[in-house]
Amino acid sequence: MGKRAKLKLPRLKSACGWLFKIGLLLAVLPIPVMLGLRFLDPPSSAFMANRQISAWMAGESAFRVQHRFVPIETIAPALALAVVAAEDQTFPTHSGFDLRAIENAAKANTGSRRLRGGSTISQQLCKNLFLWSGPSYLRKGIEAYLTLWLELLLPKRRILELYLNVAEFGDGIYGADAAARVLFQRAPSRLSAAQAATLAAVLPNPKRYRASAPGPYVQARSRAIERQMRNLGGDYLLGL
Repeated sequence: MGKRAKLKLPRLKSACGWLFKIGLLLAVLPIPVMLGLRFLDPPSSAFMANRQISAWMAGESAFRVQHRFVPIETIAPALALAVVAAEDQTFPTHSGFDLRAIENAAKANTGSRRLRGGSTISQQLCKNLFLWSGPSYLRKGIEAYLTLWLELLLPKRRILELYLNVAEFGDGIYGADAAARVLFQRAPSRLSAAQAATLAAVLPNPKRYRASAPGPYVQARSRAIERQMRNLGGDYLLGL
């Protein structure tokens, strides 16, 4: 028994050492990734890849993800303001998390079948770029950790630029450029305030709601977003 215990102990220490090294590597991995995002435009995202793979598995051979990354300077300022008004009005000032929104969402979700989200634009960006959809404490934990590094290493303007380029505005339609051209047949720089608000209105569920043919819910939500845009003011994001 003594010899077996002595043999097992070094193996246990070695295994613990390897686990520690792997954990440390995973912990610091977001640093070079986020620094890369500061200067490099991602050609795709986890959500885009997942949708394309799902289409192939379902036999949708003609399906193609529609996406092209464009600089924020070529996107109508109205769209940036619209997504902030709709999704994250404290975006310019928070550090990645809106604690009040999280608290309100938790209260609203108590006993409710229709879950309400409290994620910021920064959290949504990390989820879209790197993770998967659906309720999961594991995903939320990873998302929170990635968000900390995102906010620490990237300026707000770059975070918003990335979000506008990877957000899904329709089934397989990702980013402002594809959304403007496919849904409204125009360049993203020419989006009107009403069109921008309509695009922001479908963000909670872009596969269910259609910006090109908005139903009563999207119409009502887009009008509410336009009111919020006016309340925030056209210069709300100028300091980013």
